Amino acid sequence: MAKRRFGDRRDARWVREAPAMQSIMAYICPDRTDNEAYLKETIDITELKRFLDEKNAEHPDYKTTVFHCLIFAIAKMIHERPKMNYFLQGHRIYERNEISLAFVCRRRFVDHSEEALMFFTPKEEDTLDTLSYKIAGEVHETRKSEVATGGIDDLLNKFAAIPRFLLIPIFGIIRSLDFWGKNPKVLTDGDPNYSSCFLSNLGSVGCDAVYHHLSNYGTNSFFVTMGVMRKQERINEDGTKEIRDVMDIGAIVDERIADGFYFARSLKLVKYLFKNPELMEKTLYTESEFDYK
Repeated sequence: MAKRRFGDRRDARWVREAPAMQSIMAYICPDRTDNEAYLKETIDITELKRFLDEKNAEHPDYKTTVFHCLIFAIAKMIHERPKMNYFLQGHRIYERNEISLAFVCRRRFVDHSEEALMFFTPKEEDTLDTLSYKIAGEVHETRKSEVATGGIDDLLNKFAAIPRFLLIPIFGIIRSLDFWGKNPKVLTDGDPNYSSCFLSNLGSVGCDAVYHHLSNYGTNSFFVTMGVMRKQERINEDGTKEIRDVMDIGAIVDERIADGFYFARSLKLVKYLFKNPELMEKTLYTESEFDYK
C-alpha cells in the first residue's frame, strides 16, 4: 500500500492524476444518483453449472453457488480493473485501499423476516473455495438468529431508537463528516454503503436482474443484481441451435469513475470467467490473462 499523503482518506488515496473531465464532473454533477449508468447482460452459465456440479459432489456438506462465483468474479474483475474501485466524495476522485464486497442476507424467506447486511474483504490468497466457505459460514451464523447480533445491523437498530428531532441533526453531522471523509470507523466498517461493490441475488427470490439505484451517502459506486437462471435457445457459430443455461445480471455504476468503454470491457472479463470457471480455482490476484481484443 502506498504511503498516505495529504488529501488522502483513511480508506482511499486521492487520484490526483484523474482526467480533467472526471474531476470537473464532480462539481457539475456532484450527486452520485445523478450519474448512474445501467448495464444489463445475459450471461451463459452452462459451463459454470457443470463445473459447480462436479465441485459440489466433492464436498456435499456445503455448496458453492452461482452467486458465490459472481462475487468472486466481481472481486477478481475489480482487482484487474482498478477504476472499478474508484469513488467520488467531497468533489474528489478516490481509489480504495482494498476490495470490499457486500450483500443482503435474508434470515428466513418469509415476509416478516429481517434482513442482515453482510460485508467482507477478500484476501489476496483467496480462491473460489475459500471465499465460498467464508460466505456460507457467515450466512449460516447470521440465520441462527432472528434479530441483529452485532455489527452494522446492531448500530442501525440503535439509531432507529433515537427520537426524530435528535436524529435529523445527528445525520446532518454524519453527512458532513462523510463529505470530508472523516466519519469514524464505527460508522463505516461493515456498512455496504462503503463497499467496492454491493450485490443482490434477486434470483434467490424468483426475481429478474433489475435496476437498483446508488446512494449519495457513503462511497459505494457499483451495484450488481443477479436474476433467475433459465434455459435459452442459442445459435452456434456453425448455425446449429442449442439450449443453454443463462442468467441476467444488471450493473449500476457511477459514470464519473470511468467511461462506458471501460465498463463494457470490465463486464467482458466477468463473462470470460463464467465461461472458464477453472480460472476461479486460482488465487484472487492471479491474473486472468484475458485478451480484451
